[in-house]
Amino acid sequence: MCVLIAEHRHGGSVSYSTILYEIEESILTITLNRPDALNAFNNDMLEELLDACDRADADDDVKAIIVTGAGRAFCAGADLSSGGKTFNSDARADRKSGVNPDGGGRLTLRLYELNKPIIAAINGPAVGVGVTMTLAMDIRLASSQARFGFVFARRGIVPEACSSYFLPRAVGISKALEWCYSGKVFPAQEAMDGGLLRSLHEPEELLAEARQIAAEIRDNTAPVSVALVRHMMWKMLGADHPIEAHNIDSRGVYYRGRSADSKEGVESFLEKRDANYPCRVSSDMPEFFPWWEERKFS
Repeated sequence: MCVLIAEHRHGGSVSYSTILYEIEESILTITLNRPDALNAFNNDMLEELLDACDRADADDDVKAIIVTGAGRAFCAGADLSSGGKTFNSDARADRKSGVNPDGGGRLTLRLYELNKPIIAAINGPAVGVGVTMTLAMDIRLASSQARFGFVFARRGIVPEACSSYFLPRAVGISKALEWCYSGKVFPAQEAMDGGLLRSLHEPEELLAEARQIAAEIRDNTAPVSVALVRHMMWKMLGADHPIEAHNIDSRGVYYRGRSADSKEGVESFLEKRDANYPCRVSSDMPEFFPWWEERKFS
């Protein structure tokens, strides 16, 4: 049962070594923070991003998440400091030999399961996992100075981070294949024209625009409804018939229609006042959630 509580929007931060985690007015900004290495993705960053996702999901004060990069890059891709054996798990002392879940895939699968809306504010070059990690984020906007590259074929490997699932759904199969076949690095305008981005912005305006989107969500919507909408939209990308959506839509309307959030949403609209939604994602998701079976790496 939802209990009406006074809303509070505190600020706060958590200490990590490769990312920054900062909450301001219920908007969490995660900053990839290896600027001297162009925020190259390594195992420490992976584990810290996974922890940050868990932390954000457990915190009812977090209403929306923004991900950006420190310095002039968003993320230059995998850390290549191991040279030619970078992607060879059999030759790496820090990895188990044989087939392992790829790190980018572990991250995008966790992002896929988030209960909070997440916005990518791509401030500079986003290459390899630096761009594929954003494919499981809900909204992508970029600086006009950003550049993008699905460069895997130029490194002798293949796309990772579940991007063979996410990328064609975002931009269509033809554009996805063109970018992945060529491995080229291309400007932000091409990413915009290809449907990868919502919008382009001058560098100094990017974060402000991302925060405006996040604030619109924070200020006007019920967090439990937003969490359900996120899963309904993402999970239905793989549905084989619209009846699957009808089944979940109907359950969602029924259970949310009985909630204190629904009562507050209608009454605040009729009374022409701001709504104060009492239900919490941590405790008040409806009983039919989750409706999907957990899938495992095999």
